[in-house]
Order: sequence, then C-alpha cells, then structure tokens
Amino acid sequence: MATAPFAPTPVVLHSCYVAVQRPTEFFVDEHVLMHVLSGSFVVFTAGAERTYRAGDTLLLTRHQLMKGTKYPEPGGEFNSVSLVLDQATLRGLHHLAPGPIGRPQPAEPVVALPRHPLFGDLARSIIAYNAGQAIPQLPALKAQEAVVLLLHLQPELRHVLFDFSEPGKLDLAQYMAQHFSFNLKLKQFAYLTGRSLATFKRDFEKLFHASPSRWLQQKRLDEAHYLLRAKKRKPSNVYLEVGFENLSHFSTAFKKQFGFNPSQVGLPIAARG
Repeated sequence: MATAPFAPTPVVLHSCYVAVQRPTEFFVDEHVLMHVLSGSFVVFTAGAERTYRAGDTLLLTRHQLMKGTKYPEPGGEFNSVSLVLDQATLRGLHHLAPGPIGRPQPAEPVVALPRHPLFGDLARSIIAYNAGQAIPQLPALKAQEAVVLLLHLQPELRHVLFDFSEPGKLDLAQYMAQHFSFNLKLKQFAYLTGRSLATFKRDFEKLFHASPSRWLQQKRLDEAHYLLRAKKRKPSNVYLEVGFENLSHFSTAFKKQFGFNPSQVGLPIAARG
C-alpha cells in the first residue's frame, strides 16, 4: 500500500497485532485483496466509516486515500492477510476476462465481497507457505488464484481489476471536501484529481480564492476546533485525524489561528490565560 513503483511480483502482507494500532493513513496505489482472519478492521474513506470483521474479505481499489485502525479480538489478536494485485500482474492475467473494459463511474474505494470459504482458505494457505518467502513463485500463483476467485464470484469486477487508465479529472470541490484531512503533498492531490500540479493550483485558487496550502491548513484547523469543542476530543487524538504530521506543529498553528491552545477549547475566556 506504499507509493513505490510497481513490484515485479505480487506482494503478500500478513498482519498480526495483539494491541489496538494507532489510526493509520495510507494511499492505496494498487488493488489490495484483504481477508480478515480475526479481530476487526475499521476503514475511513471519503467521509464514510465501515467495519470489517473476522471472515470478511474486501478489495481496496487503487488510487484511493484511506485511514484504518486494526482492533484485536478481546483477549486475542488481529490477524489478516493481504495480497497486492499490482498493474503488471493484472496485465498478465487480463486473458482471464478478455474484452473491452467499461467503467462509467469511479470504483468504490472498498468493495465488500461475498463471504466464501475459499477466501479464508487462500489466506491461510499464504500463511502456511510463509507469505511466499519459501517459494518465490508462490505470490504470482496466489495472485492468479485470487483473480480467478474474484471473477467467479463477481464477474463485474473485471471492469475494476483490468482498468489500467490513470485518474480522470474529478470535481475538485467535492474531492477536497472529502479528502482535506489526508496529509498528502500537493502533487499527490493533483494526480488523484486528474491534473498536473500547475493546473491543480490554478483550478484550486480559481475555485477557493486561496492557495491550496492556506486553504488546507484553515480547513484542518476548523475541523480540529469542531472536534475539540463539539466532540470533546483530545488534541493528541485530533491532530493526526485532521492531517497534521505532529502535535507541536498542530498546537502552534492552532494557537496562531484561534489565539489559545487546543487544550483550552471549551474553557471560559478568562481561564485561557
């Protein structure tokens, strides 16, 4: 789920945690098939939050921004297996579903797949083979097995898996309203909205009458103030959620904007010092 170039072979990821993981922000640059073996996985994307539990299988579609938290079972662990289906691999498997590809609208960020025992069997077989490290050819074989299974259960997914186009030009106002809290570089926002960096900046300033950097900081601070005041959240839990890299930068920017520290939200003016 990193932004590295396409891998020459599919990548398999085995996650196992015994403690709740801090909410993690990630850019899904390749399709990822994930099966939850135990615990639960909470995903936040484009204003929507969904929870997936043991036995669930999901397809995280490429070119998506997400935030996720993995929760272990009470007294147990979180356990999942993910298979990264990169574009090079899928091009090599396109013969499994030949024909024209049509996609009238962007794919859902997360596609919840029907429960099927073969998904669990696939995940456990990957673990049994040590995530492909013992047998170098295994990831490619498992990728083909996964794609065959996906196409059998949901043939319409061929229009998602085998769509090799780059992001089209999206509605900038809608996209930024849904994704402002993701801590991305401007060139990444530009790419995901189907624009060059120069066009993105020009379109942005024409639409919002402010530079992207200034608008993003203001939007994030306003959202932080709302979460602190209305939701009674703590600054240490808010700064990452709204897109700041560290608590110190967040606190400094917040005080400069509002005239008091994040921890003083809700206090009487006289008590803010």
